[in-house]
Amino acid sequence: MTIDVSVARVIPLSPERVAEYAMDWRHDADWTQGIRTAELTREADGGGFGVGAEVTRTAFFLGRRIDYVLRVAAHDFPRLLDMVSVAGPMPMHVTYSFEPSPDGTLARIRVQGGSGGFYRLAAPLLARQVRSSLRKDLRDLERRLTHHTD
Repeated sequence: MTIDVSVARVIPLSPERVAEYAMDWRHDADWTQGIRTAELTREADGGGFGVGAEVTRTAFFLGRRIDYVLRVAAHDFPRLLDMVSVAGPMPMHVTYSFEPSPDGTLARIRVQGGSGGFYRLAAPLLARQVRSSLRKDLRDLERRLTHHTD
């Protein structure tokens, strides 16, 4: 079974403000469920963060530690950050998009992936858990940006 989960939330700030924070890997552990650490382990070809850069994340999901590496496949600030896993327990594709909305920014996260090994057995639970986690991610992103100066 493959997983394809998408969630969206309107955040009452400009796409530039939302993307500036959300697209910065240094903030991943602050607003993304389960992520304990995130580290830029490969810079983009032109240096820094962009297409080709890799971020290594350590997370805990369903009681298990997961180490995985996401490579930036597309980076179009402030509209889109698209990443694919190049190492980890299962294939994964994560897309963050930020579009102008009358009330601020329509922030969307989509996670697509195959469920292998342990995760195959837990696929229905996994999809529900991913959806719940992504909803919390967007809620926490909004809270950080509207109630916290960074």
